Amino acid sequence: ALLLFYPVLKKPCRGFFLGLLLIYFYVRHRRFSTSKQTLTWVPDSFFSSLLSGRISTLKDETGAIFIDRDPSLFAPILNFLRTKELHPRSIDVHLLMHEAEFYGITPLVRKLQLCDELDRSSCGTVLFNGYLPPPVYPVKRRNRHSVAGPQFMGGRSGPVERAPVRRSNTMPPNLGNSGILSKAAIEEKLPGSGLGADPGMVRIICGHHNWIALAYAQFVVCYRVKESSGWQLVFTSPRLDWVIDRVALNAKVMGGSLGDNDKMVAVASGTEIILWSICADGNGNEIGVFSLNVPVEALFFVGNQLIATSHTGKVGVWNAVTKHWQNQDVVPINSYDTAGSFLILGCNNGSIYYIDVQKFPLRMKDNDLLVTELYRDPSEDAITALSVYLTPKTSDSGNWIEIAYGTSSGTVRVIVQHPETVGSGPQLFQTFSVHRSPVTKIMLSEKHLISVCADNNHVRTWTVTRFRGMISTQPGSTPLTSFKILSLEDIDGHGGCSAGTEIGPYGERDDQQVFIQRVVPDTDKLYVRLSSNGKRVCEVRSVDGTSITAFMVHECEGSSRIGSRPRRYLFSGHGNGSIQMWDLTTAMEIAALGGPTEEELLELLDQCDLALTRTPDMSPAASLTHTSTPRTSTCRYILLTHEHHYILDRFMFS
Repeated sequence: ALLLFYPVLKKPCRGFFLGLLLIYFYVRHRRFSTSKQTLTWVPDSFFSSLLSGRISTLKDETGAIFIDRDPSLFAPILNFLRTKELHPRSIDVHLLMHEAEFYGITPLVRKLQLCDELDRSSCGTVLFNGYLPPPVYPVKRRNRHSVAGPQFMGGRSGPVERAPVRRSNTMPPNLGNSGILSKAAIEEKLPGSGLGADPGMVRIICGHHNWIALAYAQFVVCYRVKESSGWQLVFTSPRLDWVIDRVALNAKVMGGSLGDNDKMVAVASGTEIILWSICADGNGNEIGVFSLNVPVEALFFVGNQLIATSHTGKVGVWNAVTKHWQNQDVVPINSYDTAGSFLILGCNNGSIYYIDVQKFPLRMKDNDLLVTELYRDPSEDAITALSVYLTPKTSDSGNWIEIAYGTSSGTVRVIVQHPETVGSGPQLFQTFSVHRSPVTKIMLSEKHLISVCADNNHVRTWTVTRFRGMISTQPGSTPLTSFKILSLEDIDGHGGCSAGTEIGPYGERDDQQVFIQRVVPDTDKLYVRLSSNGKRVCEVRSVDGTSITAFMVHECEGSSRIGSRPRRYLFSGHGNGSIQMWDLTTAMEIAALGGPTEEELLELLDQCDLALTRTPDMSPAASLTHTSTPRTSTCRYILLTHEHHYILDRFMFS
């Protein structure tokens, strides 16, 4: 329009036209033009730096400035600079916010943040159940050495000789019934971590009854919940000199020399283990420091006994009655499970062994834990995963014992011990040869048999038929579903902990179990999926936008009211040290939605640098997790073809 008046006005308007000097942009094959005044009314933006010469420019033959960004998103940004108006319903708020942050258009970023927050609340969705702020950073623990001496067998007195393994075809007839972190703390470099672990983020969450324990890099805290008062912080350990890798919690200590109301919590790092007792008033006392002499790769309680195992073939046991710690050498251990007072071990030589840890010190013989062989795999493949299921009692002689296990070759087998056939040993019941990679997890429950192999967490599920609570040969196990829980792990050294991000399955064996899926390491989103068919139960997203660094599903006991039942919760630990809780009992009552959609998976992968991630550890069991080398680009290519073929074109360049 101004050009129409140019022949009439000519000289008087020449200065006016200089003020409206046009700037041309060439954005990915699209040409834009605007004025310098439009571009520079927002101070300290990308455009003001560009036009002032602080940012080098690339121009085409016509003098248009080239910008390598999305032209479809550049257009609404340019319209905002012209009109200062925004129409959020016609745009993708998240994508436009990313572009506005790149160009430094602060007023637009604030408007887009407001638009995004209108659909989200800091109080979360209906499933959001609670929030625990970061605890106060504790004082440093006094330097104390590991417990040593011949009476502890696991101190620094040297390795213990390997005890012979006693072979037996029988199983004992009755197994029983089954604050804010200070800035100085955040900036402190952790000694000996080697990974630059963030001291302010949650690394591991574990639960027992109405208690949970949270492990940060150098200390552990314990919470308990009561119906009237909610969650309360009851114990904070001193700050340790090393990074915590394993946590175990016992919130129901029965008998022993500890008080009736005392609880126990233990942590491990490397070869060292520290055990505390927690009194009813919340005060904690250090029971002792023990050493397994080899890296601790599993830490848990069997009754009052603290158990530590290593894949190298060593088991450590601390007894609450005798306060005795001892180490036992066995063959290399790949997997474990518990049944009553029994510890069941799956080993590298193809055998399943058991130890009755409740019989100490009555059954001790020359410091021998009486490790007994229960069963040997017909092919002698390494037992890489196992699950023990105890059915209701069928006679006075004991229980019908069922054990499902997986091997390094991908075979899944089920063995059964009859209470009436004492002396014959467990019998092979059924074999499945459907996995082509080592089985990493297995779960035998009332209704399902679930196995997971190392092929990017490939899950196979069968329906188990039972008669009077016992597994039945008619009609046997029916194939139910096959799906994957794609989960990329971080290998760039941000201090993550694999023990805090186990996919599951979680839940009681007489109920529907779930997997937890965190697709990429740096995300604020988790998917909860049914273990029986892979369908999505729900999706949870952190209410404060912080990344999720650890998670765990735990069932808390109900109130004392008649008819009150336990409720299932998902606990998520975050990079800022907080804990967020989600009501899965309510979520399970809602129809399943399925796993991440194709668009959601692409969106998540767009936020992830594939060069800094790896596929799930190909080791056959969680206890075999070692430092892995990054996968090659070819491996990432195969990973994506397995999950969604159409992703290839976008990520081949990675």
